[in-house]
Amino acid sequence: MKKEHLHVVEKVAPGSIAEELEIEAGDTLVEINRNKIEDIFDYQYYIQDEYIEVLVRKPSGDEWILEIDKEYDEDLGITFENGLMDDYRSCHNKCIFCFIDQMPKGMRDTLYFKDDDSRLSFLQGNYVTLTNMSDEDVDRIIKYHLSPINVSFQTTNPELRCKMLNNRFAGQALEKAWKLAGAGITMNGQIVLCKGVNDGAELERSIKDLSAYLPNLESVSVVPVGLSKYREGLFPLEPFTKEDAKQVLSVVHKWQDMLYPQYGVHFIHASDEWYILAEEELPEEERYDGYLQLENGVGMLRLLINEFQEAFDELKITKGVEIASRELSIATGKLAYRFISDMAVQVMAAYPQLTIRIYPIRNDFFGEMITVSGLLTGQDLLAQLKGQALGDKLLLPQNILKSGETVFLDDMTVAELEKALQVPIDIVKSSGQDLLDAMIM
Repeated sequence: MKKEHLHVVEKVAPGSIAEELEIEAGDTLVEINRNKIEDIFDYQYYIQDEYIEVLVRKPSGDEWILEIDKEYDEDLGITFENGLMDDYRSCHNKCIFCFIDQMPKGMRDTLYFKDDDSRLSFLQGNYVTLTNMSDEDVDRIIKYHLSPINVSFQTTNPELRCKMLNNRFAGQALEKAWKLAGAGITMNGQIVLCKGVNDGAELERSIKDLSAYLPNLESVSVVPVGLSKYREGLFPLEPFTKEDAKQVLSVVHKWQDMLYPQYGVHFIHASDEWYILAEEELPEEERYDGYLQLENGVGMLRLLINEFQEAFDELKITKGVEIASRELSIATGKLAYRFISDMAVQVMAAYPQLTIRIYPIRNDFFGEMITVSGLLTGQDLLAQLKGQALGDKLLLPQNILKSGETVFLDDMTVAELEKALQVPIDIVKSSGQDLLDAMIM
């Protein structure tokens, strides 16, 4: 028997329909148009109509039936205590590349949760393997026409996919993608590349097979497997070399050149790590097809560079800009270090009164092969910045923190790091404009 969830209102937006109807925090949504609400998908689907009847239960137990006339698709202004309005669905695969299996013990519980929930794919952009998705889930996605859905393919070889995911149903789960594509559901894909496993000829096969999903499959990213130092007892995986990266880029570029004339999109994209490892120039902005794969690190550096340059060029032609003399520092992961340094050099050449020091932070916590800033910890920042010349303030990228909070992965807080380093810390948003503003203001 399916567990029934109580959809309790956490807050009501000022001036909203819900406030006008005296819906309050603590109330429970029971039904819409006499339909039970399973999760956020049901809720968003049933509130679209111009006339709806909502059954609300007050904390006292009284039930109100509210008749609502509104604009089509107009929101009620309700936020629920559980944003998904249901339990989060965990992943039952044992993927050979899973980063969660490579984390040390003793971290906060939420970091060990493996989600594989199609609803989070739609709402937050998470990637799903399809193996934990039932036929009913697929039918609901089609019924509600939920797009885009992000899919972790890894390979289109059914036998190899079973091996990589350690799930005997992983191969046949690919049929769900065909069903979604056939129903007009937009998807984006991902291939986590593992050396000697799904690269080489297998990568060629996967790209060829997945290109048949066009245009419903808008893009596919190829990202290198992340390898931490905590891999004892796990599947033996090797890091990619410079030559490996060049070969991967050769394959990706070949298929981009083949597919673009026919479809008007490049479709297959290599994440930024490949270009840095191969010591090749980042592609021009047009190659990223509107940055569909930013969350996978595809084009993130190109976008940052372009945004920064545009903002910097505009600043140079602005008259009367006064910038105070001061020193500041920026800490970042090794991946972005060279690019951030180039930006700082430009700023200091234009404004000699500024001194900007860039510190590439080595990831001792997870291991030196992890080079992205989003996986840096407070303790690594402290150990490597202690005693350094940090100036009047220290800039840190926003992705270094737990979403919406001021806590690093190891639970150290920004306030604790500020106190230990004796320097004010500014958290900088991800855009190039924000980075430039933080440098000069």
